[in-house]
Amino acid sequence: MVLPTPMRLRGHRCFDRLHRDGRRLNSTHMLLRIVDARPNLLRPFIASAEKASPQSRRCRCGVVISSKVSKRSVVRNRLRRQLHSHLRKRLETKPELGRHWLLLSIKPGAVESGAPLLEECDRLLTDAGLLP
Repeated sequence: MVLPTPMRLRGHRCFDRLHRDGRRLNSTHMLLRIVDARPNLLRPFIASAEKASPQSRRCRCGVVISSKVSKRSVVRNRLRRQLHSHLRKRLETKPELGRHWLLLSIKPGAVESGAPLLEECDRLLTDAGLLP
C-alpha cells in the first residue's frame, strides 16, 4: 500500500529558493510566493520517493505566520493548521500542480481585523493560475 505524500514543504533550502526566485502575489492580509519545484532540494528520502513515482508528486505548500500576527502561539498554530487544511482541500486532487511550491505568508494585523483569510487565499490561488 502506498501512503500519500504530505503537501507540507520543509527544509531551509526550499524556503530560500522560494524567497529568492519566487513570483510574488500580494493581497491585503497575505503574500503568496510560487516557484517551480526542484525535488533535489528536498530531503533525500522524500526526493527519491518523488522520483520513483511521479504520479504521487503533489504541490508542496508552506505557511509562515510571524509572531507579529499574534503573540500567542496557540493562535498562530490554529491559523497555520486551518490554512494547511484549506490548501490541501483545494490543491491535493490536482496532480498537474505537482511542479509548484507555494509559500503563504500572513501579514501582521490579519487576525485582529477578522479578515476572511480563506477567501483571500482562494483569490490569490486563482490569480496565480492554480484554481479555475
